[in-house]
Amino acid sequence: MNKAVIVTGGTSGLGLELCKKIKAIGYSIITVSRNEKKIDEDIKYYQGDISDEDFVNGFINEACKEFDIVGVINNACEGFFAMPTEIHSEHIEKCLKGVKGMMYISAATLREKSEKDLIIVNILSTAAQKGKKMEAAYCMAKFAQRGYTEALKDAYKGTSVKVNGVYTGGMNTNLWSESRDYISA
Repeated sequence: MNKAVIVTGGTSGLGLELCKKIKAIGYSIITVSRNEKKIDEDIKYYQGDISDEDFVNGFINEACKEFDIVGVINNACEGFFAMPTEIHSEHIEKCLKGVKGMMYISAATLREKSEKDLIIVNILSTAAQKGKKMEAAYCMAKFAQRGYTEALKDAYKGTSVKVNGVYTGGMNTNLWSESRDYISA
């Protein structure tokens, strides 16, 4: 069975670059995105909403029948960038999709793998380390993901499940497409 890595948000930006690099070192790639497939790479692709637990459970179950999943990179996220008083419920829900997705995909894969032999890498951003006035909603989500990452590390300490958080920052990706007045290209 082919060894594979799941990359969420793998159709653009950092996720797409991760897919290319991981494939280049010999792993099969499984990606999931809310966007239509935009890449020509030979990868297994699922289109759907990672904040939908039933969708996640279904695609993880299917992927595990076809591949030996050795890693998960939780990269997908959505952001909203504005002053705190401009944040409303729809912006909070938008940002929380990545939190839910990270939790659902990690848990579903851990269950399918019997909580063994898995590497989970969570892309957290520097927004998980320090609050920023125009990033309150995004920071809220990233701080939640950081807390979940730390809880996973603690839960699987000393096992064959390895968990890492990566604190990226300052990338010119489409995450900022609606915020060019705040962050210039």
